[in-house]
Amino acid sequence: MSGSQASLPPRLVVVMGVSGSGKTTLAQSLATMFDWPFEEGDSLHPAANVEKMHGGIPLTDDDRAPWLEKCHDWLVAHREGGGVLTCSALKRAYRDVLRRDLSVTFVYLHAPEALIASRMTHRPGHFMPASLLPSQLATLEPPGADEHAIEIDSKYTPDQALSEIVEKLRHDPA
Repeated sequence: MSGSQASLPPRLVVVMGVSGSGKTTLAQSLATMFDWPFEEGDSLHPAANVEKMHGGIPLTDDDRAPWLEKCHDWLVAHREGGGVLTCSALKRAYRDVLRRDLSVTFVYLHAPEALIASRMTHRPGHFMPASLLPSQLATLEPPGADEHAIEIDSKYTPDQALSEIVEKLRHDPA
């Protein structure tokens, strides 16, 4: 399905999950398919956060607060025409910041820890080391039934996962 073959009313989608779960790959594909703007949430991190993570130091809630606000601001700016944002959104409180006064669909990607660790180890040039995966998994609060989230097992190929996301979005009233 290319952008010309697919249609879906504009909406705000946050592709979430721990680092290495496939957020960027799937979010870029989804944005391209529907011709929606895309933002890599990691690019909104303050330099101090990137430096901490690169050094193998987990972020605190205080570290994440300004980043989450920047992510929310991006969503607000795209509320009319829709858009796709990647953001780990590990805790419900973080997702609450992102969806504040907005209608947001979360796409929660998960896969076995060993697969995610392998992906993290083999991706070049990313600031998040695989050594931080255990802290991310410890922080993770999967979305609750009341959070308007679509759950996707990202152990499948990107095309399979994308197909499942699109099918679920088509049947989601948002």
